[in-house]
Amino acid sequence: MTPAELSRTVLDAVRRAVDAGELGVDLPERVTVTEPGPGGCGDFATNVALRLARPAGLPPLRVAEILRARLLDAEGVDDVVVTGPGFLNITLRARDELLTGLVREIRELGTEYGHGDALAGRTVVLRVPYEVRAEVVADSVARLVATQGGRAEIEHGEPVNLRPVPAPEDPAPLGPDAARWALLHPAPHDRPRVTADHLVQREINPLFRVRYAHARVRALTRNAHDLGFAAEPGELGSAGTADVGGPRAGTHAGSTSHPLQTPLTDHSRILATAATDHAPDRLARHLLTVADALLPLLPEVLPVGEEKPTAAHRARLALAEAAGAVLAGGLSLLGIDAPEHL
Repeated sequence: MTPAELSRTVLDAVRRAVDAGELGVDLPERVTVTEPGPGGCGDFATNVALRLARPAGLPPLRVAEILRARLLDAEGVDDVVVTGPGFLNITLRARDELLTGLVREIRELGTEYGHGDALAGRTVVLRVPYEVRAEVVADSVARLVATQGGRAEIEHGEPVNLRPVPAPEDPAPLGPDAARWALLHPAPHDRPRVTADHLVQREINPLFRVRYAHARVRALTRNAHDLGFAAEPGELGSAGTADVGGPRAGTHAGSTSHPLQTPLTDHSRILATAATDHAPDRLARHLLTVADALLPLLPEVLPVGEEKPTAAHRARLALAEAAGAVLAGGLSLLGIDAPEHL
């Protein structure tokens, strides 16, 4: 079950509770599911019970218990635990299927994975000063707003409503990609560093790690084609089993949640937050999180030595390609090239 499917499952639980007369509320347009916060448990959590408590005229914990009973009957749900003031923490059956479904969803949507309707029908007016960082931030915010169904208009004049700390000097000598990263990666209240370290082709450079991870995925896809196999979502397998040729460090067994699962799942929320809060820096930092979770997987994608391609290799390639699509889409929203070669 993908996050989008789980969201629909929770919404269906609300609908069934309303139809049964257990909750007297208007059906919400959408239900958000996220990774569990501090004190939470399971695979996903939702605050829908807290949102519905006031209109239902019931305590949040009572609403949570009503929805918990409905969710326990839902296909694909293994357990539901109520924590805190009324958060529903949901554990899904077969975590391998969760990751597989997520990879399938990303591969189907490509670089548009994570786009939503948080700003549907809205026009966002961005009034910025005549300053290079403000212009670059506004351009990226406009792209983000579009991912959420809105439209942005960029204007100059008072009162200014988007004024990041200005760049200390002209970033143009860094080139377009490094310049935009230098201006977008820091939070708006932080002064950007317009320095040559953004051009260093080593792991110490965050932009290099993000672009390198994407380029490596593209290379692996080409190499897999040369070896006669293609990506297919499925169980990642364990490098300690005989079918993948002995142990290799950093491999994740099929029954264990992969480090990429959380940032890939979180991508939709990050895009919506970055768009509504006019904060492309959040997307930039998120892409770095995805890249850092992706890089350890890459050495395990292709067969080594006399190995033959297996279902696990195809599944790892599919996961890598899904992460690569997220990186490509995110870099595009920042106005930065996602290279095929690096």
